[in-house]
Amino acid sequence: MLASLPALLRVPLALLLLAASTVAHVLVLFALTLVKLVLPWRGARVALSRALVVIAESWIGVNGALFDLFTHTRWQIEGLEGLRPDGNYLVLCNHQSWVDIPVLQKVFNRRIPFLRFFLKSQLIWVPLLGPAWWALDFPFMKRHSREQLAKHPELAGKDRETTRRACEKFRHMPVSVMNFVEGTRFTRAKHEAQASPYRHLLRPRAGGVAFVLDAMGEGLHAILDVTIVYVGGAGSMMDLIAGRIRDIRVQVRQRSIEPALRGDYENDPAFRERFQAWINALWAQKDADIQQQTGSG
Repeated sequence: MLASLPALLRVPLALLLLAASTVAHVLVLFALTLVKLVLPWRGARVALSRALVVIAESWIGVNGALFDLFTHTRWQIEGLEGLRPDGNYLVLCNHQSWVDIPVLQKVFNRRIPFLRFFLKSQLIWVPLLGPAWWALDFPFMKRHSREQLAKHPELAGKDRETTRRACEKFRHMPVSVMNFVEGTRFTRAKHEAQASPYRHLLRPRAGGVAFVLDAMGEGLHAILDVTIVYVGGAGSMMDLIAGRIRDIRVQVRQRSIEPALRGDYENDPAFRERFQAWINALWAQKDADIQQQTGSG
């Protein structure tokens, strides 16, 4: 019924409820985080960390329910069979829009461990959400330009060290590590600038994936290879809230982590070549899947 309201009423009401849910959940999250910071007992801090995840999952669940109530968006999801809420996964996905994040959260919420993303350091300043991501142990990465790295070569290893510390922490908790392998959102301009060999994707960046697989060791159970398709084209968060994204298709393939996928990507040229070939083949399959879903050239 709410999805049939005139847009002039429906969109402001949806925004108001989303904002109220966000504020309510984040305030509880902050209160528990403050308690966690002052408690000296490790067992209590671990219990509070689990409670923080429960709050985050509740927030995601409310968001998903509101999208269902206020929009006529059609969801077609394949491949959720056999997923474990107590498993440890590396989730690899194509990246088209900020909408990808609520889509992934809605699809996987409570089906696998809470999704954690590697975020740009600037995002910690996003009101409410930035500190909430920090409280939930999202790793923040500082991106450096080629010019900065040329002037300060010592910065080259900072992101790797941040990734290693995050992975070390993740090895002791159920976790789903999320990686947008292209490193940036797809646009036609970026596609042309890269001379990408794929029709619907940018070139994958293999190094970050290889590093996480190596740093997590046996702590990961499987790779979840996720393909998101917006049949009418990717839109903005406002397009999702307003119901202008009408058809979302998500395909999930669970892939085993073979021993050959772990190695020293930075210092072993033979391994680097094999790993790049593996992820390029993965991306070629993903591109073919998107082509089949969209029927576009």
